[in-house]
Amino acid sequence: MYALCIITGIAVAIWLGDKRFRAVAPNGASVVSEVAITAVPFGLIGGRIYHVISSPDAYFGSGGDPLDALKIWQGGLGIWGAISLGTVAAALRYRTLAKRIDLPGFAYFMDALAPGVLFAQAIGRFGNWFNIELFGRPLDAPWALSVPLLSRPNGYTQFTTFHPTFLYEAIWSTALAFLLIRFGKRFHPGQLFALYIIGYCIGRIGIESIRIDEAHHIFGQRLNVLVGIVVAVGALIVFRRLNKGGPELLG
Repeated sequence: MYALCIITGIAVAIWLGDKRFRAVAPNGASVVSEVAITAVPFGLIGGRIYHVISSPDAYFGSGGDPLDALKIWQGGLGIWGAISLGTVAAALRYRTLAKRIDLPGFAYFMDALAPGVLFAQAIGRFGNWFNIELFGRPLDAPWALSVPLLSRPNGYTQFTTFHPTFLYEAIWSTALAFLLIRFGKRFHPGQLFALYIIGYCIGRIGIESIRIDEAHHIFGQRLNVLVGIVVAVGALIVFRRLNKGGPELLG
């Protein structure tokens, strides 16, 4: 089911991205699916690499099995690695296609994909529900997640219901996607994708602060919180530069 959620999300992202890109491409050129053939596998690889690097004890620590790093269906894809490596692969493939097809700058392509990627992330998060993972602190509320005893982290076995943080992220990603679609035409090429990164990071930082799954800490903060801050600042810098320099900054 985790894999099915990921596949469904990818399909939605490709469909919506293709629809949006054809609206800005000369003669309605459709290349999203061609780029996705390269970008999606690299995105999955990048996401898995980030997860393994940021959670090495589960695979290389005491009792860990390095071969488990290949079992993506059991969960564990880091969005930072997925977006980074997936974007690099997409850029290389896009520029190859641009040599034989009249295509707009890569910034237009990324802007077209941004809302669909958010929908994909929202759908993919429901895979965490099937795997009973990545939930937050104990919570007594109607929407709280009931977690079986064997799936509760050490120190929390006495609690039965927890924050469904994956649901919070799904809702945040969906709302952000609709906002980008609604107000996207107000920005320069490339800025919409930067706003996607900024907006996602803001939500992820808040959600990460209530998660209780094992994570590396630096300066007392979860690693993903610090990464989110760094990525958000970087995206904000890019957003401001694009406002002054134009889409050529992204190719």
